[in-house]
Amino acid sequence: MSRVAKNPIVLPQGVEVVIGGLDITVKGPLGSIKCGVNPAVSVVKEDQSLLCKPVDGVPNSNAMSGTVRAILANMVTGVSKGFERKLTLVGVGYRAQAQGDTLNLTLGFSHPVAHKMPAGVKCETPTQTEVLIKGVDKQQVGQVAAEVRAYRPPEPYKGKGVRYADEVIVLKETKKK
Repeated sequence: MSRVAKNPIVLPQGVEVVIGGLDITVKGPLGSIKCGVNPAVSVVKEDQSLLCKPVDGVPNSNAMSGTVRAILANMVTGVSKGFERKLTLVGVGYRAQAQGDTLNLTLGFSHPVAHKMPAGVKCETPTQTEVLIKGVDKQQVGQVAAEVRAYRPPEPYKGKGVRYADEVIVLKETKKK
């Protein structure tokens, strides 16, 4: 059995899990997430915890049990605490402004960039050069952050562009005569 899958997922107060066949729904104070589970893994609810066990005789069930456990743990964390990614804009005139479910970016192009947020993801701009992307689904929050960063990734000479707050850009040395 996978070492990751051996650890039970402890359900915090206010989080409830509904297991129905191959679908699992996790509801909490911040929302709810529904996810399909691989048939090679059986998920069992015991008291206030979830256990993921591999099904005997199915290939790769041991590896999938650890994967399913990690996905379920992220779902429980998402509905109880939520996930967020912080982006910073580096460059003269680079600005961001959140209006409802749209993020308006000025990134040095001849036109403004408007990025529409999908359902379940919210965006805030504490300052003009900071963007906070929040949501309950870890994969979706990371995907939206990657899409926003892709509009103007950091360039290697001056470091201008959209970067993650914890990202380190190694700058190249300019050409010498």
